Amino acid sequence: MGFWTRRNWMTLGAVGGFVAVAVGAFAAHGVRDDPRAAELLRTGATYGFMHTMATFASATFMQVGARRARFAPGFFLSGVALFSGSLYALALGAPDWVGAITPVGGLLFLAGWATLAWAARGVDPH
Repeated sequence: MGFWTRRNWMTLGAVGGFVAVAVGAFAAHGVRDDPRAAELLRTGATYGFMHTMATFASATFMQVGARRARFAPGFFLSGVALFSGSLYALALGAPDWVGAITPVGGLLFLAGWATLAWAARGVDPH
């Protein structure tokens, strides 16, 4: 399995949670004078946090026998990087074309959830 072990997925999930909380705090206190930037940061932090939690859910799925769940964290965390990361970049002044990356992250989120649904079919198959 190499680098992509449950331990490493969970570590990356924890780092993602840390970043989401830090960005959320920055949205609340650091960009008060720019409502658009604050909203972009809040949205990115919300989706980032939600999908780092989904990474932990994937680990739980794996623990109860849903081996296919091992594929979901890659979708979730890549989605966080693209979706949340592009929103963070826009909030900090990136050019508008960066917004074209955001939907790709959203599709990765959907792929992660579809993967978890597929993986759930492996739990208690009797």
